[in-house]
Amino acid sequence: MTAQEKLAGRISQGYHICVGLDTDINKIPEHLNNRKNPVLDFNNEIIRATADSAAAYKINFAFYEKDGLKGIENLLATIDMIPDDILIIGDAKRGDIGNTSKMYAEAVFNTFGCDAVTLHPYMGIDSVAPFIDFSDKISFVLVLTSNKSAADFEKLSLADGEKLFVEVLNKSNSWNVNNNVGIVFGATNPEELAVYSHHFNEMPVLLPGVGAQQGDLSKVLKIFRDQKKENFIINVSRGLIYAGKGEDFAEFSRNELNKYNNIVKSA
Repeated sequence: MTAQEKLAGRISQGYHICVGLDTDINKIPEHLNNRKNPVLDFNNEIIRATADSAAAYKINFAFYEKDGLKGIENLLATIDMIPDDILIIGDAKRGDIGNTSKMYAEAVFNTFGCDAVTLHPYMGIDSVAPFIDFSDKISFVLVLTSNKSAADFEKLSLADGEKLFVEVLNKSNSWNVNNNVGIVFGATNPEELAVYSHHFNEMPVLLPGVGAQQGDLSKVLKIFRDQKKENFIINVSRGLIYAGKGEDFAEFSRNELNKYNNIVKSA
């Protein structure tokens, strides 16, 4: 299955919540620390508990790369655990140029086997092209992010009075000739989302910021539903995977995911 088919399949079932596997050994339930591989066991239980109703999984590479070879092994093993019909987003936020960008693309898509990736676009098309050359994958371009200091650059006004992130949005649309470019738009920016979502066109949208960053899920859903748009997924990481602290932690995560799914379906 292509990345587009995986995403469309889950959305068609009404699933829009992406589970973020930003696994931190300092935050997982204490009883797992007695295991040979606490991080991998944690991920395995979370995936098994949520796979039937997750829209996608987003794996933040930094949480694994920090542990060197062992972390890379855990990253690869975690990807292998995810069912073949679910979109896997490699949250690597790459953004280099030339052969370096090409090597990053081959690593994310061929070596790690991810279906999608997050990208910094600020070096222009040179930093994005090697990824969008993979027409059966999805490249999520950072347009307006969920962090507070996004305003430092992303909301700067250009000579024509428009914001910088709007130009990135327009460029992303122009790059989407093979229907394999998506965007990242933070759920913590509901005002901008309401204004500019009309310009998302057919691009899939990844929305971080709901949960620990306190993005308003109901506002996000209203914006998309008012426009009768379904091509979006909402990432929840810490607020979902750390919902429980005991031996039944995975069941708490499953229940939390179901709560989000019920909110989405009732919107």
